[in-house]
Amino acid sequence: MPELPEVQALVDFLSTRVDGLAVTGVELGSISVLKTFNPPPDALVGAPIESVTRHGKFLDLDCGGTHLVFHLARAGWLRWSDALSSTRLRPGKSPIALRVRLSDGSGFDLTEAGTKKSLAAYIVSAPSDVPGIAALGPDPLSDAFSLNAFRSLLSGRNAQIKGVLRDQSNIAGVGNAYSDEILHVAKLSPFAMAAKLDDEQTERLYAALRETLSAAVLAASGKPAAELKDAKRAGMRVHGRTGETCPECGDVVREVSFADSSLQYCATCQTGGKPLADRRTSKFLK
Repeated sequence: MPELPEVQALVDFLSTRVDGLAVTGVELGSISVLKTFNPPPDALVGAPIESVTRHGKFLDLDCGGTHLVFHLARAGWLRWSDALSSTRLRPGKSPIALRVRLSDGSGFDLTEAGTKKSLAAYIVSAPSDVPGIAALGPDPLSDAFSLNAFRSLLSGRNAQIKGVLRDQSNIAGVGNAYSDEILHVAKLSPFAMAAKLDDEQTERLYAALRETLSAAVLAASGKPAAELKDAKRAGMRVHGRTGETCPECGDVVREVSFADSSLQYCATCQTGGKPLADRRTSKFLK
């Protein structure tokens, strides 16, 4: 799933390519991808693209005051073309969910792999009209997201810290992959309770959150959309590296599996050397 660093890189990528261009067409390959009906897709035709921004994991194209907002979800992606095919999309006949044509012949497709379709697009008058954006917590890289604000967010929260980091209503933009990375850098168990972190652990986690995301944004900056997935995988320390060597201590990277996802961690760095039981056994090692 694209998270804050990759979404920011897509924002930067699109911003350099759509400057001065207007939308000439919006085509749906999947009717279900569009979650709104008013304004209709034709409302974007002829509109200049005035800006490309990010709200958490949502991308927002301001097209003359009407916004095309989309969330790539777990398996969605943006595919750019300097010269789009002239063939119009036929709903249900293509892996492409949505196509946007631009005034110089370029444009992009939103695609989604797999059978579970979660890619979502919205055409709205204001980004806050999108329910997911309206419910977002603070951006972790904003100047307003201070250590004190982070302390307040964790205070009294009786929940595992990995879940707190992933909850978009708490912090916008962090998902499964970067929460693994942040907790590894902070040397904290993914099952540590947020409310029980002491001051030193909270400061360490705050620094790891900001530094990990900032470094990932910098690493992704300037890369074309087609290279971002591989760049993300290559930059991971523990996420997706089950069985490999921890780059910090040399121990093996371990995994806990869930129904539809998994997390990776280093027992030596994060849990005092004690492996966590796989959740598929319904047992935990405290």
